[in-house]
Amino acid sequence: MLQRLLRPQSGLAAISKKPSTGLPRFQYRSLHHVPQLTHERIFKEHGISEFMSPEGFDFAWTQYQSLMVEKLNLMTQDTADADLDTLALVKKYAKRRETAHLFNYASMAHNNHFFFHRLSPVKVPLPEKLSSDMSDSASSPESLKQDFLAAASAQFGPGFVWLVTQNQTGLLRILSTYNAGTPYPEAFARQQGVDMNTEPAAPASQKFISFLGLPMSGEGNADLAPGAISLTPLLCVNTWEHAWMMDYGINGKDEYLERWWDRVDWNAVEDAHKATRGYGVNVNKRPLSYAI
Repeated sequence: MLQRLLRPQSGLAAISKKPSTGLPRFQYRSLHHVPQLTHERIFKEHGISEFMSPEGFDFAWTQYQSLMVEKLNLMTQDTADADLDTLALVKKYAKRRETAHLFNYASMAHNNHFFFHRLSPVKVPLPEKLSSDMSDSASSPESLKQDFLAAASAQFGPGFVWLVTQNQTGLLRILSTYNAGTPYPEAFARQQGVDMNTEPAAPASQKFISFLGLPMSGEGNADLAPGAISLTPLLCVNTWEHAWMMDYGINGKDEYLERWWDRVDWNAVEDAHKATRGYGVNVNKRPLSYAI
């Protein structure tokens, strides 16, 4: 099975081809690599306290992320895409069915990194400003927490649940994506914001707007679908089974979600939220996706 997963996808070369220079293949550069997490040494040695064991971390981060990156490098080697970060690949290939395999691995690498990037080895108190913004958006931080965890618990099948900020208003919203779906509205064709086991098909922009409970608008970024809302993801939780079954068992998803909430780096979430509101916070100078 692993050998089949690692088999190069030759079809991509005809779609995104780098002009030949006559150089040997070993002189080409592969951008994609497993990024170093801020607390990775602690996580590898001790796990994530009261949340994930060292073995669970190794499986869900080190091994899984390595597989995603290896697949990306095999599919993009010797092409122009070798120089694109994962988020750029997600947006580039979201609308192209013939390269869905590349989108899936790029999006999973990005989403999984986003998930682990926001974790802390200790409990981080909720900052006052973020707490106030949660109250403005969902009546109280506790109410938003319960809604968020309920959405993640009810998600039937693998995916991610996101806390996002609506850029125009600053309001916080909960967004579910299934499988390798992405929260970025520029990649609206692959947001996958509903469970297709229970929901009829609908235009991507319509599904996205109705999920957020927002009116549709005919104006906005030219890269967005008609009526789409500009947003910024702040954090996400991974609901793929490999992220929680090793430590919590087949019936332990709810406990996994509760413990995850207490290991979110809320200071990083607040900084990202402030940056979308133009408060001048100097957060990551390079987008998260550039690290993968």
